[in-house]
Amino acid sequence: MQVRTSLPMEREPCVLALGNFDGVHLGHRKLLLHGFEQAVVLGVGLDVLIFEPHPLKVLFPERGVKLLSSTQERLQYMEELGVHTVYHLPFTLEMANTSPEEFVEKILLPLGVVHVVVGFNYSFGAQGKGNPELLQALGQKHGFGVSVLQAQTKDGRVISSSSIRKAILQGDIQLASSLLGHLPCLRGTVIHGEERGRALGYPTANILTSDDFLIPKRGVYAIWSLIDGRRVLGMMNIGMKPTFHEMYDTVVEVHFFDYDGNLYEKEITVFIEERLRDERKFDGVNELLKQLDKDCSTAKAVLNQTRDR
Repeated sequence: MQVRTSLPMEREPCVLALGNFDGVHLGHRKLLLHGFEQAVVLGVGLDVLIFEPHPLKVLFPERGVKLLSSTQERLQYMEELGVHTVYHLPFTLEMANTSPEEFVEKILLPLGVVHVVVGFNYSFGAQGKGNPELLQALGQKHGFGVSVLQAQTKDGRVISSSSIRKAILQGDIQLASSLLGHLPCLRGTVIHGEERGRALGYPTANILTSDDFLIPKRGVYAIWSLIDGRRVLGMMNIGMKPTFHEMYDTVVEVHFFDYDGNLYEKEITVFIEERLRDERKFDGVNELLKQLDKDCSTAKAVLNQTRDR
């Protein structure tokens, strides 16, 4: 799969999928599959256009939208789904002020589109004035087809990035996973912490995450990570360590069950299988240790059931 950060010098006929594709959830996959089917019929490749940063971060920074996936993760999923080329273009205020007609003439036509695939709620152009109906009209004018996919559902629930974010913030990992079609994850750099866990017999990797990404509800989770090509099981705590602090910033700590290497300064991705319990304050270290032993047993049981997933 090719990744391009600018428009091509020459038009290359393609079917183009438009969207943000945050999380590359089941709805996105349905859209990309439809695009791939159109590409096969038309004898061209399936390309995708995404913008960085997320347009909402530029247009509505006050909303503080948190992302489900990094650009690299989105690209990996798209490659697995058979995308030929991803155009990864910068989203600026100048781009935001482009009219729908200019967007088609200056962006889509130079890409060589013969067919475009969008979701029912896709918007484009200044103030979001462009909608799928206008895109279809512009397609007729300029000679390309347009497919509009309606909302996708799973078990009666609409699949959307916003509904998945809500589920994760509520700690409903099962729901988030079912809508994503894969496990939600956290990514970040391992940094030095207070090293209290090591003294308790539960050494932890403290993960510094980017402010751009969503952090799940506080609590304890069963997780795993790929370290040096090996699937390493563990449990994760997201919280403020109330047993030891009255006020403390939220931290992400991971205890791996079978790993004793040095992870400091390494980038790791943590895949979240299940939420085990709420964060709570304990009456001393002994009570905390008893609960950690229970958490460890519970997490291992959960992860052993999902080992072959």
